[in-house]
Amino acid sequence: MRVVFLGTPEFAVPSLEALLRGAYEVCAVFTQPDRPAGRGQKPHAPAVKHRALGARIQVFQPEKIRNPENRPVIESLRPDFIVVVAYGQILPAWLLQLPRFGCINVHGSLLPRYRGAAPVAWAVLNGDATTGITTMLMDEHLDTGPMLLKREVEITATMTSGELASKLAIVGAELLIRSLEGLQTGALKPTPQDDACASLAPRITKEMAPILWSRDAWSIHNQIRGLNPWPLAHVECRGQRLQILMSRPPDGSKMPEKEAGTFLGTSERGMKVACAEGSVLEILEVHPAGKKRMCARDYANGARLKPGEPMI
Repeated sequence: MRVVFLGTPEFAVPSLEALLRGAYEVCAVFTQPDRPAGRGQKPHAPAVKHRALGARIQVFQPEKIRNPENRPVIESLRPDFIVVVAYGQILPAWLLQLPRFGCINVHGSLLPRYRGAAPVAWAVLNGDATTGITTMLMDEHLDTGPMLLKREVEITATMTSGELASKLAIVGAELLIRSLEGLQTGALKPTPQDDACASLAPRITKEMAPILWSRDAWSIHNQIRGLNPWPLAHVECRGQRLQILMSRPPDGSKMPEKEAGTFLGTSERGMKVACAEGSVLEILEVHPAGKKRMCARDYANGARLKPGEPMI
């Protein structure tokens, strides 16, 4: 079976590797163009490109796959399947109709919940206890195609978006192969989504990163882990940006209300900050501007933070 693979980030790599291990001929990979990244803003190749080149697969990186010049290229590949995993572009109708068995998408949620670009992060941001993977046949709308297979995955109270994505990527690769096999044999019948149960997961932006201490401790804890590894939640402490990388799940205890954002003192591993309604958040790991990431207790001691000082 000939497969054209469309994917970009690390989340898509396990699915590509599963195809390479199986009885599939990956005849080409399409991924996003190299983008500037890091302090030097040098061009950075997507993770899928690295893996494809390592397997000596032809790689295409069109700025927009909808552009007419891409059509004869993809048609010449004669795919039985097109597999799409976190590609990052909307596909045109002609592409969706091209493969013999259809375009199969691996999506990081239990559809129809969290349709959109950032289903993994939103599950963490919202404090969900479970999420999962759905494979589906793609149509011309946003994650609305008929579903093939689903599997639920637990989200622990300390899990970051990055950790959850890594776990889901492995599950997605397994469901992908089962989905392709089921479509080939006719054993797998697509199931329509219930639009009445749908919710959206829009792109994560840098504007979501500043912490508002006027929110309760659980909401801020979910923000910290939901925005890790990008864009990372942060506060301004003594006029400098302080990224908050890790916090401890709140234990539900309350204290006499202090002004939100007040530094309350250090703990065995971190530092405690007052949040809304008397709730307290224990911060465990931080990244001060211009320094290495460190234990929050070490940061507080090194900066000589004083109880009652505002963390704003």
